Amino acid sequence: MFDNKTLLITGGTGSFGNAVLEKFINSDFSEIRIFSRDEKKQDDLRKKYNDKRIKFYIGDVRDYSSVDAAVNGANYIFHAAALKQVPSCEFFPMEAIKTNVIGTENVLDAAVKHNVENIVVLSTDKAVYPINAMGMSKALMEKVMVAKSRRITNGKIILSGTRYGNVMASRGSVIPLFMDQIKAGKPITITDPNMTRFMMTLEDAVELVMFAFHKAKPGDIFVQKAPACTVEVLALALKELYNASNEIRVIGTRHGEKLYETLVNREEMAKARDLGDYYCIPADERDLNYENYFSQGELKVSKVEEYHSHNTEQLDVEGIKKLLLKLPAVRADLKIAELVN
Repeated sequence: MFDNKTLLITGGTGSFGNAVLEKFINSDFSEIRIFSRDEKKQDDLRKKYNDKRIKFYIGDVRDYSSVDAAVNGANYIFHAAALKQVPSCEFFPMEAIKTNVIGTENVLDAAVKHNVENIVVLSTDKAVYPINAMGMSKALMEKVMVAKSRRITNGKIILSGTRYGNVMASRGSVIPLFMDQIKAGKPITITDPNMTRFMMTLEDAVELVMFAFHKAKPGDIFVQKAPACTVEVLALALKELYNASNEIRVIGTRHGEKLYETLVNREEMAKARDLGDYYCIPADERDLNYENYFSQGELKVSKVEEYHSHNTEQLDVEGIKKLLLKLPAVRADLKIAELVN
């Protein structure tokens, strides 16, 4: 189905973009476009793959003209460009708005203008019941996508979204930090032993986007059911894998952090479709004629519970070790350790 098609990945030099390239480098795509503002990482990818089908676009989603140039001629878009660090977004909330909200609008506007067939925007569990600027900006990003999907009436352009939890070993996540601390012989710094987070591999994140790509109707948001674990269990699992004796030091929560993350809120669960390994949150199709919807209500909201990292499957140390052993960085480290010993 990808024969003679062009895929654009915004934020394509990040962890997700690298995983998508790995998946599709041997596919039938005639062109894969990498759009980002990081020329060094683009050059690294250029040298790594040395493939003429990969085209590199320097630009910023905040700048519509650079977005428009990258989108023109694309058939599909995976929109991954974002500011994702919770503490930095807390101190610079308008920067999060400019990238995550206005930047997304730029991508969607250009996609509609150039008749892109399918666009999937990537969101996060922090968009649900948001308490921090990053989550709030991502929640607004979702609203922008859903609102624009309502205005497309020709049925030829599909806008949809995905929401996922902690992508293991992605840039800025806690696993690389713990690994570095272990190897340096430093204390492993955890925020709260009881804090839970969903655990997904990069491959899971790509599969979630592909599921949305194939199954979405306009405005749908997809969530993959994922296991979770506490930060303490994660630290203990890494200690066992590395046969380390590092102290675990509790340092307290950072700016804008939650005790647990929610992937589907209570109100969404009342209408969500259970697709086995996924939930689909359909777009709210009501319009501004409110009186048409208040003659008879429903009580579903009071009968369901949100889906969060405290009530999903909880991994123990052995369970999270199995997931960690899927990570290339962990496998590489353990192989090196075996050679040394």
